[in-house]
Amino acid sequence: MSIIKHKEQRVGVFIDAQNLYHSAKNLYHGKVNFQQIMKDAVGDRALIRAIAYVITTESGEESSFFEALGKLGIETKTKDLQIFLGGAKKADWDVGLAIDAVKMAPKLDSIILVSGDGDFIPLVEYLQTNEGCQVEVVSFGRSSSSKLMEKADDFMDLDKEFKKYLIMQRRPGNKKRSNKN
Repeated sequence: MSIIKHKEQRVGVFIDAQNLYHSAKNLYHGKVNFQQIMKDAVGDRALIRAIAYVITTESGEESSFFEALGKLGIETKTKDLQIFLGGAKKADWDVGLAIDAVKMAPKLDSIILVSGDGDFIPLVEYLQTNEGCQVEVVSFGRSSSSKLMEKADDFMDLDKEFKKYLIMQRRPGNKKRSNKN
């Protein structure tokens, strides 16, 4: 794919935090290094706005994560975790992210969607066709919609250099092994 990236290009980043969190956790038992992702995805282009869509829980344990995002210049939009009578849980920001991307599109040249969720395919198509935006997708390819990757003007596969884009967690009882025999 041949796309345009230059320093005057106005960029907006829309982060589906739940999607990346679960991919990193399930694929690599790690946490996402949002600082590195932002650095590599945006490059030397003009970042207009970066928004992470996140879920809050009753325990509030995610507050330090929200602070860390803020220090990186990433705005957070929060929504409470829904817990239904039967115990089922729902945490979904897809519509909110899509509406914000559509509203911001006239002020942007390129939109970076940080998610592998195939539900965003109509958004990608709309932004390209109706708003004339270049749409880049950033996610772990192994857990991403192949159709979403295909529709995007550019795809940054975090799997290719996963160690760069993760903060690895040590599991309890895992000690570093020596290479000595």
